[in-house]
Amino acid sequence: MITRRTTLALLASVFAPWKAFAAYTDSEFLKEKRDKGDLPPIDQRLPKNPRVMNLKSLGREPGKHGGSVRMLIGGQRDIRLMPINSYARLVGYDEKFNFQPDILEGYTVDEERIFTLKLRDGHKWSDGSDFTTEDFRYFWEDVALNREIHKGGPPIELLVYEKPPTVEVIDRLSVRYTWEGPNPDFLAKLAGASPARLCLPAAYMKQFHIKYQTPENLAKLAKKNKVDDWSSLHIKMSRQVRPENPDLPTLDAWRNITYPPAEQFIFERNPYYHRVDENGLQLPYLDRFLLNVTSSEIIAAKTASGDSDLQFMGLDFNDYTFLKDAEDRYPLKVNLWTRSQGSRVCLLPNLNCADEVWRTLFRDVRMRRALSVGINRHEINMVCFYGLAKESADTVLPESSLFRPEFARAWSDFNPAMANALLDELGLTKRNDKGVRLLPDGRPAHIIVETAGESTLETDVLELVTDYWRKLGISLSSRPTQRDVFRKRAMGGEVMMSVWFGMDNAVPTPDMLPAGLAPTGDDQLQWPVWGIHYLSGGREGTEPDLPEAAHLLALLKKWRRSITEEERRAIWLEMLEIYSQQVFSIGIVNSALQPVVHVKKMRNVPEKALYGFEPTSYLGVYMPDAFWYDGDA
Repeated sequence: MITRRTTLALLASVFAPWKAFAAYTDSEFLKEKRDKGDLPPIDQRLPKNPRVMNLKSLGREPGKHGGSVRMLIGGQRDIRLMPINSYARLVGYDEKFNFQPDILEGYTVDEERIFTLKLRDGHKWSDGSDFTTEDFRYFWEDVALNREIHKGGPPIELLVYEKPPTVEVIDRLSVRYTWEGPNPDFLAKLAGASPARLCLPAAYMKQFHIKYQTPENLAKLAKKNKVDDWSSLHIKMSRQVRPENPDLPTLDAWRNITYPPAEQFIFERNPYYHRVDENGLQLPYLDRFLLNVTSSEIIAAKTASGDSDLQFMGLDFNDYTFLKDAEDRYPLKVNLWTRSQGSRVCLLPNLNCADEVWRTLFRDVRMRRALSVGINRHEINMVCFYGLAKESADTVLPESSLFRPEFARAWSDFNPAMANALLDELGLTKRNDKGVRLLPDGRPAHIIVETAGESTLETDVLELVTDYWRKLGISLSSRPTQRDVFRKRAMGGEVMMSVWFGMDNAVPTPDMLPAGLAPTGDDQLQWPVWGIHYLSGGREGTEPDLPEAAHLLALLKKWRRSITEEERRAIWLEMLEIYSQQVFSIGIVNSALQPVVHVKKMRNVPEKALYGFEPTSYLGVYMPDAFWYDGDA
């Protein structure tokens, strides 16, 4: 069965706005290397059928080459932003979240379980080595199936019914993945901010593999790179998500040329990048990104002082007026994008907390509903967000076709009388002399909310929530803890409640996996023990023993077996209904605004857009490779 997605993919690959150019245009940045003979001419570096980005048809301006972009990062690990924002994917999203071939020339999908991928002839890695199906074979046979590298077997994201696919190399440009059952989110995994990995640059990586290298040479390389064995060496040298190895070839628009540790990381244009604009200019337009390491606390101040040419990380809505004032002093433009999370600030009662009394209360939907309707979202919106966010439960945004107003309104209207009635119904009728309700064991009903201590906005919201809940007879205090530490404590049941964001992706399509609505990960702070049970295949944690949570998990598994978009849409809507009615997370506001700052001469940066890790990959789907400087860069 050929699906609609397949047809669209074929159309995209066959009828893309492609044309034969008399000559392609190269960046002057590479002239010296070309003149020295270190780089071949542009027509020998591009695929025979490059991806042509018709920018005018996308509402953008075709631009010109040149210029460096300064960006501030809060630490060395934030260089991971570059592959996220570069957004070169085998299959990617467009701005409407439709799938489209990107690195691939095309693909076909049969029965939702057979995926045939077609590469672009002549495409090369950033070091000039050929990008072929050998890179897919190498990753699958020599890495994914190698138990010294992947001790638990092939990556979990490539398993269906806990079984791996059959991987068939058809020829040097075609590879096929076949699963026993449907794999409806395979394309979404390829299009994600942190995509499923299918290939590695084999020509480069083989020098670190026991199958292709002598033990003596591997021992020398391991010692040089300060690792214990060849498998650790291979893992270290192959990291694509955090590009700390400048020698690792990439398919991204820019490649890191700086070895850590450093105070500045330089990313230069990839001479073999596969995209061109409608005028034949090879993308990216911008030659370099300079990532300058600074303290996270002063990123907003330094941005307002003109120290960044493009900035989003390290900024929050409460920096907006400060940044807006800087437009009068520096040639900056401050845009406000809509955050794509289900809730900007979300309270997560831990249904797995070790305290039996609190665990019993949190598992009773009346408690979660009482706490939710006891929050004055309108006041929080006015005080903390200047009335510019939307008061809502933790659910999908209106920009999603899955949005329903009743999901947003579920148990989110401020109703202290109802909250008090629900708490009374739970048996919490006795109070101490301070007016705090008493738990069944006589203790005061005091909730400690763990925070990552990274956001003053969260602190401001919690102060207001503290006041609202005090009037219900529930006392609250917050405890800042390092993010990694408090996640471990949540797993151990030590955390009663935490504050974080809501749904990671609140603009889903039916073809995106609804994993955030069911216990599927240890980073889900409302049910981490159930989440790790799913994530580990039952080896850790415990399975959900709350019927509604178990039902959400059953629906997720049903989604994974689905064949049609109609099936997936129906499952999504049922899960959203259950999740919002059960108030498994207490959302406060969504559609909050995120400052995105750039110098005025930078073109093609959208004035309004969606912002988030998923599904936009921060700036990724808005094509930073097509940003350019108008004027002397």
